[in-house]
Amino acid sequence: MGTSAGALSSLLLGILLTSTPGALGANPGLVARITDKGLEYVAQEELVTLQSKLHDVTLPDFSGDAKIKYLGNAHYEFHSLNIHSCELLGSALKPLPSHGLHFSISDSFIRVKGKWKVRKRILKLDGSFDVTVKGITISVNLLLGSEPSGRPKVAVSSCSSNIRDVEVHMSGDLGWLLNLFHHQIESKFRRVLESKICKIIQDSVTSDLQPYLQTLPVTMEMDIFAGIDYSLMEAPQATAEILDVMLKGEIFSRDHRSPVAFLAPVMSLPEEHSRMVYFAISNYAFNTASLVYHKVGYLNFSITDDMVPPTSNIRLTTKSFRAFCPRLARLYPNTNLTLQGTVVSAPFLNFSPGNLSSAAQMEIEASVLLPNSVKEPVFRLGVATNVSVMLTFNTSKITGFLKPEKIQVELKESKVGVVNVELLEALLNYYLLNTLYPKVNDKLAEGFPLPLLKRIQLYDPVLQIHKI
Repeated sequence: MGTSAGALSSLLLGILLTSTPGALGANPGLVARITDKGLEYVAQEELVTLQSKLHDVTLPDFSGDAKIKYLGNAHYEFHSLNIHSCELLGSALKPLPSHGLHFSISDSFIRVKGKWKVRKRILKLDGSFDVTVKGITISVNLLLGSEPSGRPKVAVSSCSSNIRDVEVHMSGDLGWLLNLFHHQIESKFRRVLESKICKIIQDSVTSDLQPYLQTLPVTMEMDIFAGIDYSLMEAPQATAEILDVMLKGEIFSRDHRSPVAFLAPVMSLPEEHSRMVYFAISNYAFNTASLVYHKVGYLNFSITDDMVPPTSNIRLTTKSFRAFCPRLARLYPNTNLTLQGTVVSAPFLNFSPGNLSSAAQMEIEASVLLPNSVKEPVFRLGVATNVSVMLTFNTSKITGFLKPEKIQVELKESKVGVVNVELLEALLNYYLLNTLYPKVNDKLAEGFPLPLLKRIQLYDPVLQIHKI
C-alpha cells in the first residue's frame, strides 16, 4: 500500500464521522476504507510506474547446447539482455478476502535486445538478437499484516506467470543458422523469463516495499502540545469489495503520553462503495485531543482591564462593578479586577445525524488586585455553554469551526454579597465571542491531518455524519 499511495493523483473521497455509544473495546479511532474502485485506480497508476521500472531490470544471461542443422552440436550463449520496450495493457488490484490483495497483469508484451555467441570447436560466431515476448500474464497474492510497532507489513504469498508466445530474430554473421533452431531458443527464453518475473516481484516486495513500510511514521506532530498516533490496530481486513485499514487515531500529549481513561467506540460503517476512499473517524480522536488541550490549559483564560475595549462602558474595576456588586466597590474602592476562567473538565464532542455538538463547563473566579500584585478572590461563577461544530476538509485534513450559543451564568460563591449575574453574562458573552472562541477556531483551522492525503489530490469530496 505504501508505494500505491505515492502513485495516486486524484481520488473520490468520503469522510464518515461515526459514534456508537455503549460498545467499547480495543477499537480504532480512524478507519481508512479503500473500495474496489479505489484499488482499480491504484492498479492503473501502478501499472505506469511498473512499466517505467521494467527498463531498469537486468535479465540474466543464459547458455546451452543445441543441435544445429549443418553444424551438429554447438554451444550457444545469450548475454547483455536489456528490455528495450514494454507495454503493460491490463492490470487489476482486488481485495482478497481474509488475506490481503490480489494483483494481476494480463495481455502485455516486452521486447528484449541482446547479443549471442555460438562456439563449435574452432568456429566462433556472434551477433545480436531481438526477442518479442507476447501475452504475459502475472498473478500475485499479497499477504497484509501489521508489526508490533503498528507499521504495516506485506509478503508475497503466491506468484505465477505465463507467457503465451516468444519470437526470436537473430542477426549477425550466419545468424540465419541460429534461426534454424529458434524453437529451442524461444522455449528457453520462455522458461527463463517466467521464472525471473516472480523472482523480480518477490525481491521487490522483500527488498524495496517492506523496508519502505518499516520507515513509515506511526505518529505525527500536530503542534507543540499534541501528536497523533496512526499505528495499525490490526492487520488490514479485506472483503470482496473493500480493504479496511484500522488505525489508532489517538491524539496524545507530546510532553508526557499517558493511557487514556476511556476506549474508542465500535464503528459500524455504512455499506457504501460508490467512492474510491472513505475515512471514518469516531469521536475518540476528537475527545483525546480535548484531553490534551485541557491538560495544558489551552482553553483557560484571564481577563484584565487592559483587555476590555477602550470604548466599553464597563471596565474591570470595582468602581465600574458597582452595578454588579455594590458591596465590592465599598470594600475595595478604585481597585482593578481580574477574571480567571478555567474549564472544569475536557469538553467532549457528541455526534448526531448531520450535527456535532459539545458542552463546556467553566468556572470564573473574580479577584481584586491588591498592592504588590496580590490577588484576593471575591466571587466565583459557574458558566455553562453549548456549541455546535461545523467540520470541513481539504486535500489533507479536517478543519473545524465553533458556533457558540450564549452562556448561562450562576453564582457559585461570593465573599462580597449579592452579585448581579445577568449583567455579568453580557460582559462574559462579549469576551467569549470576541476573544476565546476565535482563539479556539484558529486552532481548529489548523486541522486534523489524515493519513496518506498529503500524497494525493481529492475531488468531489463528501462529508457525512452518522450516529449508528
